[in-house]
Amino acid sequence: MQKIKPFDHLILILGTLFLCVPVLMALMSSTHTAVDIHSNGLFITPGSNGYATYEKVLTHRGGFTGDVTGLLMLKNSLIMGFGFAIGKIVLSMMAAYALVYFRFRFATVLFWMIFATLLLPLEVRIMPSYQVMSQLHLLNSYTGLIVPLLASATGTFFFRQFFKSVPDELLEAARIDGAGPWKFFIDVLVPLSKTMMAAIFIIMFIYGWNQYLWPLLMTTDESFYTLMRGIKSILQVWVGSQIPDYNEAFALAVLAMVPPVAVVVIFQRMFIKGLTESDK
Repeated sequence: MQKIKPFDHLILILGTLFLCVPVLMALMSSTHTAVDIHSNGLFITPGSNGYATYEKVLTHRGGFTGDVTGLLMLKNSLIMGFGFAIGKIVLSMMAAYALVYFRFRFATVLFWMIFATLLLPLEVRIMPSYQVMSQLHLLNSYTGLIVPLLASATGTFFFRQFFKSVPDELLEAARIDGAGPWKFFIDVLVPLSKTMMAAIFIIMFIYGWNQYLWPLLMTTDESFYTLMRGIKSILQVWVGSQIPDYNEAFALAVLAMVPPVAVVVIFQRMFIKGLTESDK
């Protein structure tokens, strides 16, 4: 029988509290009024204003145009998160497939050139990317929000390493059965890559969901605002005696955490398996 180590459990409990208490305080504070939060600080107990706050942030029309709602910003964030994750997976798999299974000169050099783009984060290339999108008239569009961020050296690297671990016998068997390159990719590699796809999907979805700087530059039309911009716009309000709607900002923050948490919970097992599985 394994001996219980109280100190290890204490460390885990403290770590859990460290992560969960801020979330709980944000949830509880969102059920109070902005005046209560401004006067008394954050709350750890629920208030009586929760339903009104969440109904307002989801359905109330606001902004300069008077047409922006929390549901609209939630939809934009979902479109950006899913489009970002799915697009990255598709492009990364196709790039990795070409690098591993198609014999051409300088394939290794090309891969390391792709991998070297990890040294160029979004902030470094953001102005050239903005200029290209402006010249293509893709500002204030979902295409402009998603497409420039799709090239992924990280996804290409993971899928390349995975494809290199697939036994050559599978390729030979597919050739004997008359399968061409596309059929081998769809019928063999894609099913084998499900766990890896789930792992990359979680990482990329959360990365796309949390984007703030790129949507800030790409969108001047409020109909394309995301939840991250909505939270920031609420906290920027401070005119005379008017205080920011802290409760609404906390409510939007709580809503912004729900989809990433749901994605992690749904794909948790496949995520862990995709990152740790060694026998392909």
